[in-house]
Amino acid sequence: MKTNKEATMKKIITLLLSSVLFLASNLVWAGPVNINTADAITLAANIKGIGTKKAEAIIAYRNQHGAFGRAEDLAKVRGIGKKTVEKNLDNLKVE
Repeated sequence: MKTNKEATMKKIITLLLSSVLFLASNLVWAGPVNINTADAITLAANIKGIGTKKAEAIIAYRNQHGAFGRAEDLAKVRGIGKKTVEKNLDNLKVE
């Protein structure tokens, strides 16, 4: 069983690692993200309103249904609405 100190340290380390990944992903932003090829970290970092869970849902949808034909098809993914797609349209591409 973990002690309170160990649990607190684990939370701090997780928070620090998440922060570093978030900051690093924002530094490597290089323009539109290809929703047909990007990994979850890239999707989460480059699409406003999309976190890791929704980014993983995008990849799962893509794996199950094939490539997106157009950026607007991203709204077919459960949990991603048309407003989110509209906000990000200039930053999404499909190739």
